[in-house]
Amino acid sequence: MPISKHRRRRGRVAPGSSRSSASLSLNQGKRKTNWLYLSASLVIAILVIGGFVIGSGGFGTGAVTKTGSSKEHIEGIGVEQDIMATRDHITDGTDIEYNATLPTSGNHWPQPSKCGFFEDGLPNERIVHNLEHSNIVISYNFSSESEIERLKDVLKGIGLNNTLGVTRFYEKIESGTVAMAAWGILDTMEGIDEERIKKFFETYAGNLGPEGNISCLTAGAMP
Repeated sequence: MPISKHRRRRGRVAPGSSRSSASLSLNQGKRKTNWLYLSASLVIAILVIGGFVIGSGGFGTGAVTKTGSSKEHIEGIGVEQDIMATRDHITDGTDIEYNATLPTSGNHWPQPSKCGFFEDGLPNERIVHNLEHSNIVISYNFSSESEIERLKDVLKGIGLNNTLGVTRFYEKIESGTVAMAAWGILDTMEGIDEERIKKFFETYAGNLGPEGNISCLTAGAMP
């Protein structure tokens, strides 16, 4: 018996039928699920990479892997200073007596300063905590805006300054002077010597503080 041209072949599902719609919905569901898995994997990968960068000192907090080259004083790079007997946390706002106008050790306030350039200055009691964390503290006394901008430009070119450097105006040092401090070491100069500043960072940053190398980008640091 001839097969009618209008009779559908067995086993095929006509477009628009319930079976066809169900199959399409199933495929779309699978594609959606796969896309969600892919998106979640990308997010996790980004978080893992971001955590690695932060932990290694690229942007973030805590210890940094890139530090200076020496864990002790190098002759000709700064002058060793007497280390004070205690390095306790003292209530924030309390005045502390130090053994020098530019202290490089001693008691200090509980929170260090954040990394940065502070034209309004920072108290000794704050920055000594930074020194304890192996940060480098730059103090300057310039009245010329051009000198201040020049110092900013020099520091921007020093990578270690981004994670381990604090710079402040400090009126108690001689006008026209820059002083660089690490824990127990001080180097003072007239004007701005770019190579000398860079060498100080490349030698001591992240190395000398008794609490190890802790970035001044940490959450506990004060603005």
